[in-house]
Amino acid sequence: MRLLQLTLDSPAANLALDEALLERAENEEGQECLRLWEPESAFVVLGRSSPYLREVNLDFCSANDIPILRRSSGGATIVTGPGCLMYAVVLDLRLRPGLALVDRAHDFVLSRISSGLARLGIESEISGTSDLTCQGQKFSGNSLRCRRNAIVYHGTLLHGMSIEFIERCLHRPIRQPDYRQDRSHRDFLRGLPVERQALEKALTAEWQCNEPDLDPPLEMCHDLVQQKYSQAAWTQKV
Repeated sequence: MRLLQLTLDSPAANLALDEALLERAENEEGQECLRLWEPESAFVVLGRSSPYLREVNLDFCSANDIPILRRSSGGATIVTGPGCLMYAVVLDLRLRPGLALVDRAHDFVLSRISSGLARLGIESEISGTSDLTCQGQKFSGNSLRCRRNAIVYHGTLLHGMSIEFIERCLHRPIRQPDYRQDRSHRDFLRGLPVERQALEKALTAEWQCNEPDLDPPLEMCHDLVQQKYSQAAWTQKV
């Protein structure tokens, strides 16, 4: 598997790159990769079907110039920015046909992430559909998008972002896993007690990334930004 450590200049480009990596793998064999990135400023990311007006504190985000975008995968709305390591694993279903079953994909990727964290002495559990937790508190939310030949599985690893800031950006989600027990973001979320560099090293080792991805699909990424991720019609579609 190849490693891509690349944070682009804009929120839209960063979301578009994950989709471009999926499209590359859909059309070409041998394009499995792990992407690691962390934004320089905060923004909100809606899930593909997340309601725009119900999960985001629009007043707070507008007053603080916090962009709101929408990704192409499912799951709930998240906040990312400094202190939130983002990852994306692109996997080839021609090599791993069992991962076409969503439950298997969740278990496969999250078990690997959890194993990587164990290298740092962090004991974690898979909770709900696609969360990683430590002592009942969530530090990682994840989602996937599946095509015929490939999937992208991506998510968050909180390690330094203010939970109070997340609380101010988001309302409580409409759909909650049972284990949340209607807790506020402040009580439900936690950060990992490790530095970003340690997380990156552990994940790179766990996924056995032996070479860099030297030719990411940046032209396709640019097209997706123009056609989709920068468009209000996409962001506000639900």
